[in-house]
Amino acid sequence: MGNAAVQESQSIGDRISKRNFEKLARFIYDYSGIKMPSTKLTMLEGRLRRRLRATNITSFDDYCDFLFNHGGLEQESVYLIDAVTTNKTDFFREGKHFEFMETVALPTLARAGHRRLRAWSSACSTGAEPYTMAMVMEEFSEKQGGMEYAILATDLSTEVLQAAKNGFYTEDMISPVPVDLKRKYVMTPKVPGRREVRITPRLRSKIGFGRLNLMDEKYGVGDPMHLIFCRNVLIYFDKQTQAGVLSRLCDCLLPGGYMFIGHSESITGFDLPLKQVSNTVFQRI
Repeated sequence: MGNAAVQESQSIGDRISKRNFEKLARFIYDYSGIKMPSTKLTMLEGRLRRRLRATNITSFDDYCDFLFNHGGLEQESVYLIDAVTTNKTDFFREGKHFEFMETVALPTLARAGHRRLRAWSSACSTGAEPYTMAMVMEEFSEKQGGMEYAILATDLSTEVLQAAKNGFYTEDMISPVPVDLKRKYVMTPKVPGRREVRITPRLRSKIGFGRLNLMDEKYGVGDPMHLIFCRNVLIYFDKQTQAGVLSRLCDCLLPGGYMFIGHSESITGFDLPLKQVSNTVFQRI
């Protein structure tokens, strides 16, 4: 075979065929609710190249054959989903939510007699959201004379959960944290020249991390939550999937509790036991 033919063969083997893309897109949607339109083909190829390297498989055709014809999904599905999920996150992202939490939600719950609050970051990514929640709740607890709280942080991706649990971040990533909170809750490295910082053990101890798929029929999160954050994940779902996820989240929310969704998201058109109390903040009725 000449060089041109070899290059052409490699090029064909290094692209996802339309048929295999449709199979992958269907699996990703059924498993995670994430839509994968044809415009995401190049993105998917880029994300899956590391899975080809990790499995020592040389082409997308062979990788899909392994997944769908030789039982590979049983061991590979978690890694496949890890590869395609988006994990954009920041400390104090959409800061108005945390202002509302501090000035309205937590005081209202305290006045209603709740002395031990449960909060849930349902798509926690690498942990910036639950650690921000913990900073706000810890500050409120100190002012209230020691109100107890616990935070559950879940995500579909095992990779980001491990990073979140470790609690290490670059200095750039924690730059949105106010200086006074940074002093209290962020530890600077003892090793000169190391640019990573770490969340304090006190805050880390308040958060339990676990893998949870929002596509599951029921969410095994224990007692009802006082606060649920489900931000900037609904946008990846179609309307039917959004309705199911929001309904199941409401089942986990205590009457009078608060749900926070992303500023680009909406619950309009859904029959849910929620009333709007602020921009993209809702209370269970």
